[in-house]
Amino acid sequence: MTAKLCMNPNPVFLRTSDTVARGAELIMSKQRRSLPVVDEEDRYVGMFSANCLLYLVLPQAATMEQGLDSLPYVENSLSDLQERLKKYLDKPVSLCLKNKDVAVVHPDTPLVETLLTLYKARANLPVVDRDSGRLVGTISYYGIGAKIMEGVER
Repeated sequence: MTAKLCMNPNPVFLRTSDTVARGAELIMSKQRRSLPVVDEEDRYVGMFSANCLLYLVLPQAATMEQGLDSLPYVENSLSDLQERLKKYLDKPVSLCLKNKDVAVVHPDTPLVETLLTLYKARANLPVVDRDSGRLVGTISYYGIGAKIMEGVER
């Protein structure tokens, strides 16, 4: 039993040419925390996340490497945050690809190892072909949970 058994072979994804606006639209409409990003040959290049959207609207003092841990003195209105985000909407999603620490599984990854990776990652997993580097699916908590629950009698 492998990851292929529980993966969604038709995942929602972004292309490197997509904009932050498109990424935000898909994250919000599909209610996802992150989406895989592929290049023009469908090779996986990283994840675009809802966390990136927060990064773009937070004051820079909070997002710097040695940034502030709290912002009790900063008062921003919703319109301030919207204006901050507007500056980035036409930029490519590659502006904030997260791929350094993102776990990846392969179609032939054993199922229990896939579950452990999903548990540790605490995020949906891209399923990437070992040879081509292409995105071939995603593994979600809900998809894997549904497969497990199918065979459970109540």
